[in-house]
Amino acid sequence: MNALDNLPVVVVGAGPTGLAAAAHLHERGLPYTVLEAGDTPGAAVRQWGHVRVFSPWRYNIDPAARRLLDEAGWVAPDPEALPTGAELATAYLQPLAELPQLKPHVRYGARVQAISRLGLDRLRSAGRDTTPFLVRLADGTELLARAVIDASGTWGTPNVLGASGLPARGEADVAAYLEHALPDVLGVDRDRFAGRHTLVVGAGHSAANTLLSLADLAAAEPDTEVTWAIRTATPARTYGGGDADALPARGALGSRLREHVDAGRIRLLTGFWVHALTPAGGRVKVVVRHADGGEESVLVDRAVAATGFRPDHSITSELRLDLDPVLGATRALAPLIDPNEHSCGTVPPHGVDELTHPESGYHAVGMKSYGRAPTFLMATGYQQVRSVVAALAGDWAAARDVQLDLPETGVCTSTAADSATGDSCCASAAEPEPAGRGLATGVTGGLLSLVAVDSASAGGCCAS
Repeated sequence: MNALDNLPVVVVGAGPTGLAAAAHLHERGLPYTVLEAGDTPGAAVRQWGHVRVFSPWRYNIDPAARRLLDEAGWVAPDPEALPTGAELATAYLQPLAELPQLKPHVRYGARVQAISRLGLDRLRSAGRDTTPFLVRLADGTELLARAVIDASGTWGTPNVLGASGLPARGEADVAAYLEHALPDVLGVDRDRFAGRHTLVVGAGHSAANTLLSLADLAAAEPDTEVTWAIRTATPARTYGGGDADALPARGALGSRLREHVDAGRIRLLTGFWVHALTPAGGRVKVVVRHADGGEESVLVDRAVAATGFRPDHSITSELRLDLDPVLGATRALAPLIDPNEHSCGTVPPHGVDELTHPESGYHAVGMKSYGRAPTFLMATGYQQVRSVVAALAGDWAAARDVQLDLPETGVCTSTAADSATGDSCCASAAEPEPAGRGLATGVTGGLLSLVAVDSASAGGCCAS
């Protein structure tokens, strides 16, 4: 027996993917510890708890977690109902984390500061694969682990407004006027938007959700103005597949947004690259630089940066990671999810093999595994952790038996989606799915399987 076998697997994050990993580890009889930076399970999910997702419950519950909950007499939600983020947290994640099989293994207020190997920096090779991982917390506590499953997500590292991947000039100076993804426009944040002019930057479904809420607010509150800015020439990929979408609520989201734009209730600006932001008498002036070098500006009260998220790999700087230089995903996974090439065709089933780094025993899963790619679906994360945990248990047949069954979006290719017509990018019947591949992906920007968060750079028309 390897000395590492007596150590726990450390899971970073108690969101949907992290708790699913815990359920699979329990079923496999592997010792584990879940480290959650927040005070509750699903702490990040609760921050967008006001948003109703458009993937029904049947896509949002991990099978191993479901088995444990059913054994405890859990009353499952209607599988076809659409939960809010708050309902996901309270009706699913909280009961899961409170199960006696999981609860003793979940630590809250435990923010991971760094992950390394005990006594070895990144340079040292001898004995590396048999040396425990050293996980250091922000309070100085250190834990040893046989393996690390990093399900910490990307919610804490949003993209900037600047079009070049760098903060726009003056972006830090106008922080008081900026909002990040999914503010509660019709709830606790209402007073910040009512009777004001709001600019929403982004072409994903977090932008769409915010825009629709702002349109509802404008109908009730005089002088509320809504402007939507995107970098592409057309919003077709945001409008999505409409009636062709396998998730009706997702298709309806884009259709409703299009109606508001066509009716003039939402002003749409295309080719909008944020260059600079300047305070202007209690408001903010947003300067746009176009590809031809020309500039213009718009004066608003608030700006919502629905520009997506990026992974934070700083906690693993002493590990040997093989990251794709573009996406920040593993080099093996990146070509399968690259939004420059992949929009909403298919995502091949993938698991431990595509998620493995040169650092044996470390796997990033969930949204973090996709780097900056905006096509993650929560059901994909569940398959990832099932595969990774099976591999840790030595069951390689199960680890490599990865199957995806994801809802089709009704949209096809990114290039057609950006056509000047603005129509759906599906022109004819889809080709049959190749054997061994999953169905079309479902989430743009990937807040789980649900709300979508736009990628700040390229993006497909996949959404969820």
